[in-house]
Amino acid sequence: MNTQALAQRPSKMVCVGRSYADHAKELGNAVPERPVLFIKPPSSLGSLQAGIAWNSDLGECHFECELCLRIAKPLSQVTDPEEILASIAGVTLGLDLTMRELQTELKNKGQPWERAKAFNGSCILADWVDYDPAIDLDQLTFTFAQNGEIKQRGNTQDLIFTVVELLIDINQAFALEAGDVIMTGTPAGVGALHRNDQLEMMLNYGDQVYQWQTFCR
Repeated sequence: MNTQALAQRPSKMVCVGRSYADHAKELGNAVPERPVLFIKPPSSLGSLQAGIAWNSDLGECHFECELCLRIAKPLSQVTDPEEILASIAGVTLGLDLTMRELQTELKNKGQPWERAKAFNGSCILADWVDYDPAIDLDQLTFTFAQNGEIKQRGNTQDLIFTVVELLIDINQAFALEAGDVIMTGTPAGVGALHRNDQLEMMLNYGDQVYQWQTFCR
């Protein structure tokens, strides 16, 4: 584990929406021609150990499991792929929690999504694994299970934009700082969480398999 990366609190989590065509289609959204970006603040960070909680008065809370990257050094207006890859400190899986009904309501009104995407505890990150340049970030597989049933299967080769393309686009719009997190988007299979759900994320990274558990409370 990269202890330096673990010690750094991100200034922001930059998230990519509709980055898998099958997920865009399952929500009735058009497949984008450029990355759809939004930001979660540090206050949205929750923890695996504490479990997941949400305000049920706002409707259903949906899981969205995705590959996440941690930035090692400042990155702004960089387009060189080698420099982009050299800026990555670690990888992990995360949950971009979404108040789906509220998000739909906001979208229908033409309003921003933050109330549905950036609430306290809406970003759950697993432990960081050191980035290995020998491992192809565009060939990673991962799964998300709810109460022992696999609900999402992701393969980064199915991303509409490669990991490098995402990072190039993101750092043109937002100057990234050391410790910042990129959430690369979720594959199809998202769904509602329920109280007392047992959740598991699994990442195949090189010849290692990493597993993390959390729960809904």
